[in-house]
Amino acid sequence: MKVLFLCTGNSCRSQMAEGWLKHLGGEAFEVYSAGIVAHGKNPRAIAVMAEAGVDISAQESEQLDPEMLKTLDLLVTVCGNADATCPAVPVNCEKQHWPFDDPAKASGTETEIIQAFERVRDQIRDRIGLFVKA
Repeated sequence: MKVLFLCTGNSCRSQMAEGWLKHLGGEAFEVYSAGIVAHGKNPRAIAVMAEAGVDISAQESEQLDPEMLKTLDLLVTVCGNADATCPAVPVNCEKQHWPFDDPAKASGTETEIIQAFERVRDQIRDRIGLFVKA
């Protein structure tokens, strides 16, 4: 199954989702992530995923290529903006929306910001775990 996770900037949530599905889903999935625009990877997302034993450092931050939509089995938007601005998907592609808070918008001390990243990381892991078991 070919899956694409889409968010606004492809820096945090979609990157973490890509990493989790590759980690938990193994060979059963061909996994990608993209953004409506590409903001580059967030170093905190890389760090909290490494904490959990998943290396996403080699993943790319990419902008959505509408041509790629033609080859997908499933498109998952992980933020409201991506869900609202995503181009129409072909009939052969299922679209789902799994909203997660944007940890990059967290404020406070560095510890509080990292805790926001860890919370979202764990929520994404749990949602991907349910998806893989279904």
